[in-house]
Amino acid sequence: MDRPTPMYRTLALSLLIALAAVPGAHARQGAPPSAREIVERADRLQRGKTQQGVWKMTVVRPDWERSTRFEFWSEGTEKSFIRVLEPARDRGVTFLKIGREMWNYVPRVNRVIKIPPSMMLQSWMGSDFTNDDLVKESSILEDYEHRLLGRETIDGDEAWRIEFVPKPQAAVAWDRFEEWIRVEDFAPLRAVYFNERGERVRSMVFSDIRRAGERPVPWRMELVEETKPGRKTVMEVEQVLFDRPISAEIFSQQNLRRGS
Repeated sequence: MDRPTPMYRTLALSLLIALAAVPGAHARQGAPPSAREIVERADRLQRGKTQQGVWKMTVVRPDWERSTRFEFWSEGTEKSFIRVLEPARDRGVTFLKIGREMWNYVPRVNRVIKIPPSMMLQSWMGSDFTNDDLVKESSILEDYEHRLLGRETIDGDEAWRIEFVPKPQAAVAWDRFEEWIRVEDFAPLRAVYFNERGERVRSMVFSDIRRAGERPVPWRMELVEETKPGRKTVMEVEQVLFDRPISAEIFSQQNLRRGS
């Protein structure tokens, strides 16, 4: 069964705590970090204490293409809120995640719906991402064992190649996946995902990496369905801010209906 992966903890998508050291310090000191240290450092850089901004998502299919813009707020790994801005027919659709629970509000039917665990792996807004991707239910730090496979050159950049294998009791989406993280600054460059038969079924490419303070942030992420030609979803950052205080009212069920 082909199962989805957490959107890059770019949303997440998935966009922990502020950076604890200067980027690249391990490499300059000559003491190579462990696989877990690399993953933890990269995750911290991409997440922050808080994150807020605006994204554009483009879903591409063989015979059509559709774009959605949404604003988002997140606080650590426990809280996130998303409000759709465009297209007009979906404006005001909202999503709230607290811990491992998620709610969705749809203005057309004026209902708040709690999303059950059985729906977490369903498509989010018709894309190749899932509800689980957007709320980052699984933890790449706690649910996986990490193995450093070596260093490789990716588009001219030296990168660590790391394998992620689920722990026996972890409720995660993939049989395993690999990720390439840039040695220079711990920015993500690429990831590939495998099913239980060892088949490569999806890939993610991170590009247009820009500095947000000390953080190297990919402003474009392209998820490709390798077993389904012509299918992909592109996420592009329009605005992003890290570590700014966010009102507790944002992460409330009352906020689901506001601004619709």
